[in-house]
Amino acid sequence: MVLQIPSSKTELTVTWEALPDNFVLPDDPVENIQQPLLAAALTEALGVAGRIEPEMLIGSNFGLVATVNKKIVVKAPDWFYVPQVHGVAEGTIRRSYTSNLEGAPVAVVMEFLSNEEGSELSLRSTPPYGKLYFYEQILQVPTYVTYDPYEPSLEVRYLQQGHYVLQAADAQNRVWIPELELFLGIWAGERLRQTMNWLRWWDRAGNMLLWGSEQAEHQRQRAEQEQQRAEHQRQRAEQEQQRAEQQHQRAEQERQRAELLAAKLRELGVDPDQLG
Repeated sequence: MVLQIPSSKTELTVTWEALPDNFVLPDDPVENIQQPLLAAALTEALGVAGRIEPEMLIGSNFGLVATVNKKIVVKAPDWFYVPQVHGVAEGTIRRSYTSNLEGAPVAVVMEFLSNEEGSELSLRSTPPYGKLYFYEQILQVPTYVTYDPYEPSLEVRYLQQGHYVLQAADAQNRVWIPELELFLGIWAGERLRQTMNWLRWWDRAGNMLLWGSEQAEHQRQRAEQEQQRAEHQRQRAEQEQQRAEQQHQRAEQERQRAELLAAKLRELGVDPDQLG
């Protein structure tokens, strides 16, 4: 598949070709400790919510490949999502992903901001291509997310008529990610003893997708509530039984008093059955 992309500087020819077996993928170090934590948290929440299917590909710091003007170009975003990919042979490890050749186009890409040259908002249109230019003009990813956890600042761009357009957040400061049918926003809190500004998912109803630890705590609290309700019901049943026993005792006492009175009347020569 070939895609012609006009450029102010040069004409690009993008092809989707298999990566040679001997190609050495870049092994750039992670820029800061928060990047893998943010990426893992996003993926975990989707998994806990049952929103990850076997045919999907979700990864971080994983090479996305295109051949531009017969030269292989690889970018490894901090997080990405592909809705459907072809399977690989058993025992084969997927080393990278090439859109259209190995499955559907990449649907969502996220980059966590840094200050490096060719960074997340770079439009550099010559090698080494800027990341925004690569995702917008070469891979043509529909939704591009950039996030600075230190500000914190979240920006979401949709690809419209060949260029990214910044999207406004809603009243809750969340932005709709159409490919996942979820809102994305910032949440300040703790995970794995790390307190920071996390990216979180929310569904249409405004429910936040939970992490595994949160889901376990939620289930624990729900179990405690169920136990408390069961204990309350047991206590109420005991109280009802006690009230029934008290009523039975009062009735028995009334019966005994009536029998005693009838006996005394008979002693006095009065037939109690003739009274009343």
